[in-house]
Amino acid sequence: MITRIVIFNLVFACVWFARGQAEYQPAPESIQPFFKGRPMPRVSLSPNGEYLLIVQGVRFQRIEDLSRPYLGLAGVRIDPVNNGPAHPVYYTEFRLLRMSDGREDKLPMPGGRSRFSLPVWSPDGSRFACLRYLNDQVEIWVGNPARRTLSQVRNVRINAAFGRPFQWMPDGKSLLCQVISSRRGKPPSRGRVAPGPLIQDTRPDKAPHRDSADGLENDFDRERFLYYCQAELERVDVDTGKRTRLRKLNRSHAPGESLKPTIFFNYDISPEGRHILVERLHPPFTLHVPAGMFARSVEVWTLTADVKSATALPSAETIPLGGVQSRPRAHHWRPTAPDTLVWIEALDDGDPTKPAEFRDRIVLLPIEQGSKQSELMRLPHRYSKIYWGEDPSVALVREYNSSDNQHRVWHVNPEDKTRGLGKVWDIAVQDRYNHPGFPMMRQLKSGKRAMRVVDGKIFLNGWGASEDGDHPFLKRFDLETGTEEVLFECGDKGFEAVVGILNDQGEKGVEFVTHYESSGVYPNFYRRTENDEARQALTRFKDPVKALRVRKQVLTYFRGEDKLSCMLYLPPGYDLENPIPLPTILWVYPREYTRGSDAGQVAGNPRRFDRFTGADPRFLTLEGYAVLDLKLPVVGGGETANDQFIAQIVASAEAAIAKAGQMGVADLSRVGLGGHSYGAFATVTLLAHSDVFQAGVALSGAYNRTLTPFGFQNERRTLWDAAETYRKMSPFFDVPKIREPLLLIHGEEDNNAATLPMQSRRLFRAIKGQEGTKARLVMLPHEAHLYRTRESIEHVLHEMVGWFNEHVKDRKPPSSPPAAGG
Repeated sequence: MITRIVIFNLVFACVWFARGQAEYQPAPESIQPFFKGRPMPRVSLSPNGEYLLIVQGVRFQRIEDLSRPYLGLAGVRIDPVNNGPAHPVYYTEFRLLRMSDGREDKLPMPGGRSRFSLPVWSPDGSRFACLRYLNDQVEIWVGNPARRTLSQVRNVRINAAFGRPFQWMPDGKSLLCQVISSRRGKPPSRGRVAPGPLIQDTRPDKAPHRDSADGLENDFDRERFLYYCQAELERVDVDTGKRTRLRKLNRSHAPGESLKPTIFFNYDISPEGRHILVERLHPPFTLHVPAGMFARSVEVWTLTADVKSATALPSAETIPLGGVQSRPRAHHWRPTAPDTLVWIEALDDGDPTKPAEFRDRIVLLPIEQGSKQSELMRLPHRYSKIYWGEDPSVALVREYNSSDNQHRVWHVNPEDKTRGLGKVWDIAVQDRYNHPGFPMMRQLKSGKRAMRVVDGKIFLNGWGASEDGDHPFLKRFDLETGTEEVLFECGDKGFEAVVGILNDQGEKGVEFVTHYESSGVYPNFYRRTENDEARQALTRFKDPVKALRVRKQVLTYFRGEDKLSCMLYLPPGYDLENPIPLPTILWVYPREYTRGSDAGQVAGNPRRFDRFTGADPRFLTLEGYAVLDLKLPVVGGGETANDQFIAQIVASAEAAIAKAGQMGVADLSRVGLGGHSYGAFATVTLLAHSDVFQAGVALSGAYNRTLTPFGFQNERRTLWDAAETYRKMSPFFDVPKIREPLLLIHGEEDNNAATLPMQSRRLFRAIKGQEGTKARLVMLPHEAHLYRTRESIEHVLHEMVGWFNEHVKDRKPPSSPPAAGG
């Protein structure tokens, strides 16, 4: 009898395992060409304009790499073996293009696996530096364009787990590196038996904060965070390899006293290279929040480790929702003045709900001994950004008004504060049609970046959005008169945008580099001159996947009186003049808008080349589907926008599919929908509140908003301030209304705090508890919020296509199609 029971249990376990742990499946044959090509390379123009560095990445991460153990600590994922970032994005090949004659050379790479970070140019453009990720350590390598070499700076063990791994000194001959201490010792270990309970207490102050993935849970996590993130700063000569430890001891300790580890949140070398702005984290570290919220000190060091200035910042845990630190914040160097520190001070205690004539002020402090701080200006709204001009008398200061979602930009003269302020722009953040563009920057000899200024004029690079799609531009803008001159504007054929200026005072005018592509022309980079239509090709990248050619156009539809738009994708060769109704998939993602006029603006350009990434829903067109890429606009003021969330996304989705049906493109009896992250949440919400869809696919979403009680996306209110809205926006509570088949897919190692894997698991179990609704849950091993391995991406596409084929494409139509748009 015992033998029979054992055999039965063994057979039962094998059957369960076969169902529960499947093997990876390939994507459909029509999509396979995508997996054979490499992604488009990235490029970087040297500061002196002499070289274009072409960097080749990989399309997928290796699943063996993602399966390496990692530590999730304070919102950071660390590889404990090489003390670098867990699963970094990396590049495998460098090519150098000399701008003067077009000569292109592939740099010799080291033996073994080549996994490099993006390179960083020295201030003079004579070299570049990058990290190399090995299995057991992280190295620093330096490239020499003139010699066409790439070599290791030996005996330097970089700590790349947290903070800034390295920075060029202004001389371009040495690097300041964050290194692992040779005296660090062995990593902490946990005893088998806990020493006692973990106890947490509240404080009198409120501490509202959104959840953080991988937060510290206990003292052992604190010890590990200290161990792997502590570092020392060393100055390394890249030619001789000479190493000079910048700060060996923490000078707050007496000689011989045991030292606490130093964790650098950030450091930045001053423009003159004589000082370093240092931000250090201090224990005890707050549990359950990201490292950026830990208590820290902001200090100015000399190169001999003397501390000339210091400010203590408490934990940011008690900052009001939507607020800022009450103490000085956003410290940085002014790039075009003798070493001068800049910071922002809140004048309303950082609380946006407090009435205040001015919210912030900008303070400057020259570091020279005896200097006094001064005030640059006060802002009626919250500081957002400052553009320091390369002309020291020019700066643009941007503030943000959250109540109307507006940016205001002021022109100031830092050299003469008695001159009046001038407002340059008043910009609705989401108004793409009227956006003036962004100032073009230049890297200075110090390595700092500053806004280009020539004779009181700046250069603006913008998208040029319009009802016809984006038409990027380059303009010269006079700060005194407000007049502008168009130097370049993309025409109606293809898509072309400026990526960098080579010479802003050339003999024939401004010379610049553009990126050009069209629906049938693979993206490449070109040299251009203002008001000259001729292009000189710099790169000659070729399309590795010529078979993936889909048809697309902007689809305009109306939600009530609101004119909206989305992008429609159709199978290759589809004839819009003689349309045939196709099974159709809406791929959705909600967007919040303050003004209805902004919601209706066209985003993107239908003339761009289609580049496919990951489990791209556009692949469905190769299987005979029409795909609507639908950004669901939610229009509302301030904090109450989400009160009408469901009604607005349902109306948008039904109006869009109804329009596709009127065009003869969509078969309204065969309509599915899907989305990723916030789009997955919208997918499940639509299935619960609309009857026009036959099936859904939801990737890595969140479905119970009560699990994120201190806000989500643009929702600023807490669960207790807006309980009804939180409940309505939680499709988990509407599971009985979901009657259509639903495929749920989630990465088991999701690093987005709002979309933890339990969200999909619990929704699946809730649906499983209902009668008659078909659902499937697929958990992807080793994957985070974005899927990165070929195995996972192919399997996701296999699941998506199979699900939509079964429940949408091959579905037997009812006697009359469901109504839509009403």
